[in-house]
Amino acid sequence: MNLKLPDSLARWRLLLGEAATPALGGLSGAARSADMALDWLYGRDSEVAARGERGAGLGPSQLSTPDWINTIHELFPKEVIERLEGDAVELYGIDEVVTNLEVLERIEPSEALLRAVLHTKHLMNPEVLAAARRLVAEVVRQIIEKMATDVRQAFAGARDRRRRSMLKVARNFDFKRTVQGNLHRWDPQRGKLFLETPVFMSRVRRHTERWDICLLIDQSGSMVESVIHSAVMASCLWNLPGMRTRLVAFDTEVVDLTSDVSDPVELLMKVQLGGGTDIAKAVGYAQSLVENPQRTVVVLVSDFCEGGSQNELVRRVKALVQSGVTMLGLAALDARADPCYDRDMAARLVREGAHVGAMTPGQLAAWLAEKVRG
Repeated sequence: MNLKLPDSLARWRLLLGEAATPALGGLSGAARSADMALDWLYGRDSEVAARGERGAGLGPSQLSTPDWINTIHELFPKEVIERLEGDAVELYGIDEVVTNLEVLERIEPSEALLRAVLHTKHLMNPEVLAAARRLVAEVVRQIIEKMATDVRQAFAGARDRRRRSMLKVARNFDFKRTVQGNLHRWDPQRGKLFLETPVFMSRVRRHTERWDICLLIDQSGSMVESVIHSAVMASCLWNLPGMRTRLVAFDTEVVDLTSDVSDPVELLMKVQLGGGTDIAKAVGYAQSLVENPQRTVVVLVSDFCEGGSQNELVRRVKALVQSGVTMLGLAALDARADPCYDRDMAARLVREGAHVGAMTPGQLAAWLAEKVRG
């Protein structure tokens, strides 16, 4: 049953919310149910509530998320339902929406949806989980398309202007020598330079020995975006020559997920968000993996909110740095690189020789390439 179109006053009342009741009158029947469903979602918007446009004056609605899903499917047409479900995930982070199979089959894949799936996958039955996995795969594919180019370019090698290359790709194009070599083809009447022989520079690989990259990923709930991008980054690094990439997730326990690095979808579906945080234990595990300290980079992706011993964390980071390991702490690894983290702990790690910051995946790729090349 879809909601019949109410009269103009009732439509304005639905738009403006409970605050408009004195001027426009109350609602009843299906219109009242629709108002409750709209307020359940948009009533949590503080800016809208401040303007008095929506937000009930009698306290929050008692609808549960499943009740809300059922209500909007009863009252609204398809295009409105899709908009409401999309806003629930994208604007308000109501992750429980994605545990509904019909929603998952309709909703547009996005990083916001992926975050919601990772938060709620433990609530999903096998059929819903299968649909969620397909969505995760599509979003991961989109992220890889954006990230893989940055990683490949960062590790492609430095350009060598002294040598020419037969590999005619745009990033190797030598503009200066191309112009110099074709100046005799300048046509003054047309004002054009005609190129017969474009010149391309070669690239050299400066790293011949293997490097070990260990990504330690804090899987507390606040780090979900960084978890996603770390998984994809590890997958992009996995096939690079001269590199051995490990990925380790941790909360109060440490789980080595390196066997799944080549399949970021499977890796993400195994991540368990939430719980406490024992960063020192994770750093200790990284210490056990080090074979050649001078050619090892440990990347700790965390908000540095240590739930275990802070002194032990500092001691272990100091030991890694003193052994020759390059230690990078990232308070965020995502598209925005806008972190919220324990600045005091980060400062203590910096004093022990760690590099600490926030990066996009492309920036991390460039940083790693610089370290690997020396």
